[in-house]
Amino acid sequence: ETVVADILLNKENDLFPDVLIIVVDASNLKRNLLLFTQMKDLGLPVILALNMLDMADRMGVGYDLDLLEKEFGTPVVSINARIGKGIEDLKKVLEKEVIPSEASFFDVTELAQKPISDYLKEHPEATTYWALQQLITKGKIEQKDGVQAKDTTLRYGKINRLVKQAELKKEAVGLKPYSEEIDKILTHKIWGYVIFLSVLFVIFQAIFAWASWPMDLIDVVFSELSVWLSTNLPTGIFTDLLAKGLVPGIGGVLIFIPQIAILFAFISLLEESGYMARVVFLMDKIMRKFGLNGKSVVPLISGVACAIPAIMATRTIENWKERMITIFVTPLMSCSARLPVYTILIALVIPDEYLFGVFNMQGLVLLSLYLLGFIAVLFSAYLLKLIMKSKERSFLIMELPTYKTPRWKNVGLTIIEKVKTFSFEAGKIIVAVSIVLWVLATYGPGDDIANAENNVKATLVGVNYTEAELNDKVASYKLEHSYVAKLGKAIEPAIRPLGFNWKVGIALVTSFAAREVFVGTMSTIYSIESADGNVNTIKARMGSEINPETGEPYFTLAVGLSLMVFYAFAMQCVSTLAITYRETKGWTWPVLQTIYMSGLAYLVSWLTFNLFS
Repeated sequence: ETVVADILLNKENDLFPDVLIIVVDASNLKRNLLLFTQMKDLGLPVILALNMLDMADRMGVGYDLDLLEKEFGTPVVSINARIGKGIEDLKKVLEKEVIPSEASFFDVTELAQKPISDYLKEHPEATTYWALQQLITKGKIEQKDGVQAKDTTLRYGKINRLVKQAELKKEAVGLKPYSEEIDKILTHKIWGYVIFLSVLFVIFQAIFAWASWPMDLIDVVFSELSVWLSTNLPTGIFTDLLAKGLVPGIGGVLIFIPQIAILFAFISLLEESGYMARVVFLMDKIMRKFGLNGKSVVPLISGVACAIPAIMATRTIENWKERMITIFVTPLMSCSARLPVYTILIALVIPDEYLFGVFNMQGLVLLSLYLLGFIAVLFSAYLLKLIMKSKERSFLIMELPTYKTPRWKNVGLTIIEKVKTFSFEAGKIIVAVSIVLWVLATYGPGDDIANAENNVKATLVGVNYTEAELNDKVASYKLEHSYVAKLGKAIEPAIRPLGFNWKVGIALVTSFAAREVFVGTMSTIYSIESADGNVNTIKARMGSEINPETGEPYFTLAVGLSLMVFYAFAMQCVSTLAITYRETKGWTWPVLQTIYMSGLAYLVSWLTFNLFS
């Protein structure tokens, strides 16, 4: 808002517009005309575009466009942006020169008569409203809040009279009462939350049910590709890097495209339909009790996609305390980067069974992880509310949009954009990580790796084994004596209480660049460890890991849940820290954020592992 105001109040600015198109909601014209009249009274060339006239028609309301054009002294065009109707008419108006109307819609002279008169003597080309805004900006108007409030009130009064005069009554089709009846249910103090949880439940059930076969297909394709490269390319370092480093690493990330697509398809549908605005309204009641308000809901919901734009969205929160709290807790919301970690671990340790024949267990666990993040947000916000003192009060004022049928083109574009962002952003990181990881996992100190086969054969004296078994043992021996194993085993004592081994430890380190790199890292490590030519998916490789102490599969329920909970809370994203630093203008908040989230992750992960062991 500040940026736009600075441009519009400075005609010398390079971005000062040649013409303004003010698009208003025709189904709620009275409320939407305020900005238009203000722009007109600044003396700017404006065009009024009445959008959503179809919605107004369904509500039994039409408008005399000729009367509006005459009263405003500016071009008025009706459009329907959803289907492109009226856009050509708007282009034709734009081709002509739009001359600002000399007559003001509302004369503000009486609100500050002497200052405005004095300003106009020095700037005779200015309008009275331009003069008022310049005086307010420069602090030369006393009680500016009172003047602005009076201007808004009087302006709305005139707008209401004009709209009433221009209204053309039509036969309503019952849209408004229908919407109001729906709102009574969706925003109900009890049923509203039940319905919202049900919607979330359906989303997470669908993520597992619908994404299963395309994920398996992608996993098999990349596994087949690795085998084909190993078999058909000349033996050497480059082939090894490609087949056991880059391809498994990239495949470990791209396998989750179907789930990302389904998640954002649902989010886009909820936004397009108008339901997401009702969620914001619902959550405002809860947020206030924990030191937040409804404006915090928008960043928090955005955090389900990515914490970076979500933290930037906190700029709309005027209250400093609430903004800092929102920035601090937003990374606790489970973002799309956590989804690959959750789903691979859920697929490993949670059976694909149905509770009561209806509820998929894997979907229930995924829903629980997202709810766990939200509970952590509320708990953390409440703690900060007790610590930080502020007497400021903020309020959420919002207009609930009308319900609309989702525009599938917009839904499709959203899915493509999010999948593209996920693939390319994660892809760039995983390529770099895979190369470094392959080098560290292929080479090691001393002669252990060079003498790996002889050392392994020495331990197998008197034991019958096939060539494939020998190759696997040699590959495992090489990995155990590589640089990456040395690094992993150095940090293993710190994470062993959580049930994690050194391989998971390496994935924890690499995924600090981006959480989704966890799966790519595990895929690369297990690919290097495997020497056979069989097609093994990432899930199969991880599932075959054996705990040397117990002889049982390593990824038990306790280990899987412990790792999921760790990622639910841990600050495993350097980009989020960078944006927190930028938004708070210092290192205090990012450092506190990292310490708090890492400590919380370690504690809850330790409790989870010991509880389920």
